[in-house]
Amino acid sequence: MDATNKFNIYPEQIPSWLMDWIPEGGGYLIGNLQPAHMDFRFFTLGNLWSIVSSLGTPKQNKAILYLIEAKWDDIVGHMPCKISYPAVENEEWRIITGSDPKNTPWSYHNGGSWPTLLWQFTLACIKMDRLQLAQKVVSLAEKRLSIDRWPDYYDTCSGKFIGKQSSLYQTWTIAGFLTSRIMVENPQLASMLFWEEDYELLEICGCAPNKSGRKKCSRGAAKSQILV
Repeated sequence: MDATNKFNIYPEQIPSWLMDWIPEGGGYLIGNLQPAHMDFRFFTLGNLWSIVSSLGTPKQNKAILYLIEAKWDDIVGHMPCKISYPAVENEEWRIITGSDPKNTPWSYHNGGSWPTLLWQFTLACIKMDRLQLAQKVVSLAEKRLSIDRWPDYYDTCSGKFIGKQSSLYQTWTIAGFLTSRIMVENPQLASMLFWEEDYELLEICGCAPNKSGRKKCSRGAAKSQILV
């Protein structure tokens, strides 16, 4: 028996900011904290790895990159990439973080910008044949990282300032940038780090069961499935 609302989500649960923010044609995978309790923030790391690991369908993957490109100032800004968007603020921040001074809005794990995400963004772009987008983000980062002495994160909603408690000369920041530069200059190397879509697996996961077992569907249908 097919579930008509298998995630137990209702329109009233969708926050008003999301309705105004998400672009036409864009989409992303949201977090499920528990039944009927979704976290509608955009988590960059999880969505990038859904592209790299082929967790998403080709259509979903394109929608994620389109969202990032359309909301460039929010997710990339002055320094790629925002770890999550939007930040948790006000009473919600006090409840969730316990008024943690390191996780103030638009800082650290609460909407801070982390340069180590650069190589994962570059990898996702190359996989989806968006080399120019990868070049754009690498060019943006290289203007500042060495001057700023390779911090681990940046503050503010646009990622303009070095994090107030950031550590400098961070290996993962340097390695992320160098990996991105290598992949941009030699895109063929990126294929060693990502998975191609397994359409047989998508066919199984994308088709609903019927009374006699799992219903067969075409690979074309599997390619077009989108759950965002």
